[in-house]
Amino acid sequence: MRKFKTWLAVLAGAISLMLGAGAVCAQAPAPGQAMPDPYVGKKKLLVVADVQTGFHHDSINHAMAVIERLGRESGAYVAFLRTDSQLITRTPILGAGSRYEGRPINARNLDYFDAVFMLSSGAGTLSDQQKADLLAFVKEDGKGFIGGHAATIAFYDWPEYGEMIGGFMAGEYRVEPTGVIVADPDFPGAAALPDTITDQFPYLGAPYVKGGVHTILRLDPSRLTSEQLARRPDGDFPVAWAKTYGKGRVFVSSLGHVEEIWDDPVLSNFQLEGIKWALGLTDADVTPDPAQ
Repeated sequence: MRKFKTWLAVLAGAISLMLGAGAVCAQAPAPGQAMPDPYVGKKKLLVVADVQTGFHHDSINHAMAVIERLGRESGAYVAFLRTDSQLITRTPILGAGSRYEGRPINARNLDYFDAVFMLSSGAGTLSDQQKADLLAFVKEDGKGFIGGHAATIAFYDWPEYGEMIGGFMAGEYRVEPTGVIVADPDFPGAAALPDTITDQFPYLGAPYVKGGVHTILRLDPSRLTSEQLARRPDGDFPVAWAKTYGKGRVFVSSLGHVEEIWDDPVLSNFQLEGIKWALGLTDADVTPDPAQ
């Protein structure tokens, strides 16, 4: 009798496993169809740290982790982290090789995302078509773009990118406590920013011109040395700004060269608020600065 009961238990377990497998199969997509979206109704942020052609900042790994965490903890967005630029495209992405050749591989393209956060540096690996797709994603589709610390030294051979973000870096100052001024305390998260931040800050060159961006945070020229001021005698040193680009929103912050920036609750919250604004979750007046 004991053996018979054991056999019945084994048989019941096997049937249960078969039924469970059947349920899973019933939910699986048909061949050639995409997997169901697990994040329906949520904003999606594509975070790209493709630095194959530029400087490898030690803080990038931690920055990506913090950006992902900020989205989950706030509930504002879901972040997709990539160290390549494959998903920056409007074309369907299919597999390659003997296993996946020509098959859908559950890879999203720009149509899936609401904003792109670039942590890249260097000339980049985007094809001409990918560049055109990214510009259209922001300018025509009205999506968001967030530029990280090295945004102004990325794609420096791509003039349209410089136009989109507002300018390229002409040089940078060494890491040290640096005086800053909150130019727009009404921008979300900006009012709480301190007046001194220890980080590496750039100063901008062409195509940057005053009046092309809305400055949120800038270096305090009264606290710079005469040598530092000589880099831009006009005293115009934006380090975080926002602007529109066609229908889209662009937020750029040079904060984040050092890892500690990402662990500071006030500074990381400022990054979060910039992302939310670029995603269209909040509003702010980003009227360009008065022109020179």
